[in-house]
Amino acid sequence: MRTVTRLAGFAVGLAAIFGTTYGIGRVVDRAPVVEGRHDGDAAPATGERGGTADRLPGGLLVSERGYTLEPVDAPADEFAFRIAGPDGRPVTRYDVAHDKQMHLIVARRDLSGFRHVHPELAPDGTWRVDTPLAGPGQWRAFADFAPTGGEPLTLGVDVTVPGELTERPLPAPATSTTVDGYTVTLTGTPQPGRTSPLTLTVSRDGQPVTDLEPYLGAYGHLVALRRGDLAYLHVHPDGTPGDGRTRPGPAVTFLAEVPSAGSYRLYLDFQHGGRVHTAEFTVVTGGAPTGAAAPTPSGPAPTGGADHGTPGHGHN
Repeated sequence: MRTVTRLAGFAVGLAAIFGTTYGIGRVVDRAPVVEGRHDGDAAPATGERGGTADRLPGGLLVSERGYTLEPVDAPADEFAFRIAGPDGRPVTRYDVAHDKQMHLIVARRDLSGFRHVHPELAPDGTWRVDTPLAGPGQWRAFADFAPTGGEPLTLGVDVTVPGELTERPLPAPATSTTVDGYTVTLTGTPQPGRTSPLTLTVSRDGQPVTDLEPYLGAYGHLVALRRGDLAYLHVHPDGTPGDGRTRPGPAVTFLAEVPSAGSYRLYLDFQHGGRVHTAEFTVVTGGAPTGAAAPTPSGPAPTGGADHGTPGHGHN
């Protein structure tokens, strides 16, 4: 079995590279346990733990606070895993967070192929879902969950799908993008170490969309991944549907805190017309790092396509 070239994770403060090979639908080796600390998923203003300088962002570790993400064997069209608890047994009880017990996010190491799906839990503690790994590549899978009686966690593991793959360049920063006929505009830039507002405004055919539908308990759902090590930030909007002040579009404002300067890929999920759409942006914060794409201030660019991502991908 031939695998694509592995890309090393550059997690700050980590002394190990975790890797899991996923070939023909089977996991053939397990990621080693790497102990460490974990950052929260959203800014403190949202009620979640923030990304502070003395804590690692989410998703960099396969094991933390006694919980370990363990991929398991599965058919070629399925992705399966368990969360082992501090006692070594599979966890079977989870709290509901944002309408779901488990959020599984995947992306290739080049930040393409983003998918956000929701596996189903079997009585034995195994989570299963139709595979979100769309083709060959070195993928990072993030399990975002809250075990009953424990704090929220995001654990990550590398998964390789064998086959030919050319790394896709990171799209240049832009303030507007299109997906499925919608135009989404980004206002604001995240600032390292402090909470910053990011506003995403949705329009269609030149008209503002004012009837966004709740998705996962909000009018928008934002994930950010840091280029290089794929540090994971799960950011939530300022306000919730039905709170008497939050409008269903066209603008959705998020309060975000990034842990460092660098390039980030933002993935906005929003629902309209009974369908979930995903708009993607590249942002550079704290000054352009070496090798970062130059900003593109001009009009909307497609979210995905042949070079990066898949516009209008499905959700489970």
